[in-house]
Amino acid sequence: MQNNPQSVKEDAPAATDITRANVGRYRWVICALLFFAATINYMDRQIIGLLKPILAKEFNWTETDYANVVFSFQLAYAIGLLLVGGIIDRIGVKRGFSLAVILWSIAAAAHGFARSVFGFCAARFGLGLAEAGNFPASIKSVGEWFPKKERALATGLFNSGTNVGALVTPLLVPWLANNWGWPTAFYVTGAVGTIWVLLWSWLYHEPDRHPHVSAQELAYIRSDPPDPPQQYPWAKLFGHRQTWAFSLAKLLTDPFWWFYLFWIPPFLNDQFGVKVDPKEMGLPVLTIYMMASVGSIGGGWISSRLIKQGWSVNAGRKTAMLVCAIAVVPIIFASKVANMWTAVLLIGLAAAAHQGFSANLFTLVSDTVPRKAVSSVVGIGGMAGAMGGMFIAKIVGYVLDATGKNYLVPFLMAGFAYLVALAVVHLVLPKLQPMKIE
Repeated sequence: MQNNPQSVKEDAPAATDITRANVGRYRWVICALLFFAATINYMDRQIIGLLKPILAKEFNWTETDYANVVFSFQLAYAIGLLLVGGIIDRIGVKRGFSLAVILWSIAAAAHGFARSVFGFCAARFGLGLAEAGNFPASIKSVGEWFPKKERALATGLFNSGTNVGALVTPLLVPWLANNWGWPTAFYVTGAVGTIWVLLWSWLYHEPDRHPHVSAQELAYIRSDPPDPPQQYPWAKLFGHRQTWAFSLAKLLTDPFWWFYLFWIPPFLNDQFGVKVDPKEMGLPVLTIYMMASVGSIGGGWISSRLIKQGWSVNAGRKTAMLVCAIAVVPIIFASKVANMWTAVLLIGLAAAAHQGFSANLFTLVSDTVPRKAVSSVVGIGGMAGAMGGMFIAKIVGYVLDATGKNYLVPFLMAGFAYLVALAVVHLVLPKLQPMKIE
């Protein structure tokens, strides 16, 4: 593809003249790229949970050792998110995203060389630092490429890639580990990012400079009122309700997605004796993340549908979030059921609800924050979520060691966290007011 920059698309029709019939669809190509980035991202981070029984046996890990490995990722992820949003806002999403994927692919492959808890902690730290670029870059891309009425759906679609990554991993990784050894699983998943970087470099340009975006599609993308031409100093973002509403909600809910990601395979192994094998572990984990994928798209679809039917953005987003928060509550029974598939369905419902909640939560940022500051705010909120993940890693490790691997406490915490998070969002940002920086 030839890069033929156009500073302005000429003869673009007014937004009021745009209809779906004459609007192009290249923005959905960008959404597909974001989807594949999320898929790769979650393949690289989920592999440690799947291989935990094998690694724990080979290296004599305790639950606390494993918690420390997870904690290292969370710590680096929090640090990375604090920094990476501002970097992407400064250097641009194209270069920033490419750099992040290159670095996290190297860190993912480096796990194959680790032979100690410290070695795995170091590799996880590098992975967490680089993977912090994924969501700030993706949400910024959605803000640049989609009008508000499509952003929740676009976010839900690309965010469902996290579930596809989590679906593919339990099928691919045990097979690689059983046939060629566990290091090969890290090498192969780490190498996939190279393909994505080549596609991203080839297909991504800014909408108003893209040779394959029509004047009609550009007008549709820009149909919302434009952001004021001003700078958004990173430090000043902490003084705004929009930043705190997003960050507090991430702090309260993200830890439980990390819990699902890193502890559900060990939970199935401990509670029901499910082996690390595609035939045994693959189907339950596949079911959980298939449900999560549907939830991600469904949660975004609910709010987008309500808004297109005339609901306010505030009512549409928060109604969808309330539906998702209520759907998480039944997970409190997951550790007490006797049947594995009952537990799997309860966890799958909670994972689906988390992803639907998350799709709308991310979209709140692009609804209320100027495009130039979106990556920074997403990074700050992601840092808060990662900090929550650090604490849940320690809590789960200590609880499991102290109770003989009883998972009741973390499931109880997960069950009510989303209702609390939604209440906090509504109290801090009752009307989804747009951010204004003097």
